[in-house]
Amino acid sequence: MVGDERLEAYARLIVRVGLNLQPGQDVQISGFIEHAPLARALARTAYEADARYVDVLYQDNHVRKALVELGPEESLAWTPPYWMTRLEDLVERRGARIAITGEAEPALLAELDQRRVGAARMTEYNDYMLRVATERRISWVVAAYPNEGWAEAVFGEPDVERLWDAVASAVRLDEPDPVEAWRRHVDRLTERAHLLTERRFDAIRFHGDGTDFTVGLLPGSLWESAETETEWGLRHVPNLPTEEVFTSPDRRRADGVVRATRPLGLPGTIVRDLELRFRDGQVVELRASAGEDAVRGRRPSAGPGSRS
Repeated sequence: MVGDERLEAYARLIVRVGLNLQPGQDVQISGFIEHAPLARALARTAYEADARYVDVLYQDNHVRKALVELGPEESLAWTPPYWMTRLEDLVERRGARIAITGEAEPALLAELDQRRVGAARMTEYNDYMLRVATERRISWVVAAYPNEGWAEAVFGEPDVERLWDAVASAVRLDEPDPVEAWRRHVDRLTERAHLLTERRFDAIRFHGDGTDFTVGLLPGSLWESAETETEWGLRHVPNLPTEEVFTSPDRRRADGVVRATRPLGLPGTIVRDLELRFRDGQVVELRASAGEDAVRGRRPSAGPGSRS
């Protein structure tokens, strides 16, 4: 599959499986300026699926670098009001959101004050995004766009074609019908989640290289899979790719050590050798050989593509 065909197939997968876009829905796309080729393909695909309106907002990590390096302290976690208005309008209209990831310059902020790097996140926006996702008030998906910087971080060389091959395999673009392949994959994960729910495990233990971590589960915890459903009944797949099934832990029962054996990417900085020690659900010790202060400066967050 050549470049343009591959990009179009990827966009179709994101729109048809990730969002399960319905006629008349509005679509928000967020990404960095380096993600423009995918954003454009997504916009065309969304309109072909009868989207009402497609809105693209680009960000630039060099602008974020200027904020971290030179901006006032109170601006680091500030959310411009128009960001909230834009998201609130999408929620009101039962819209859909695509967040494109894939750091083009993964270490751009590595030489800055890592406490400020970690703190430079729109707190109000991310908190609201988490609430929107938890309450299932939009359909959303996070997908990545291969680029030279990401390839360099993964392979040690800017081999974008090699990274595209890896991403294409992970999202099943190499299947004759990627959309149908994903539907079968989601069905398998859903069945796996049902089996885990039936077993009624009390806890899960993770054991590996430097990791020995036990997480307790709630008596009524249900296992879910890659597919989720909005409050009005629209099923979608929030992460492409995904192999996950998941459940709700007992927040009071997390004990032991978790160690990341691979580098972890935060916006503009790389975290290496991250190790977290938990006791009774709380992190009591945090260490990393690089990026430690950036991790300490962040607040927990999740949802459809948290922004800086």
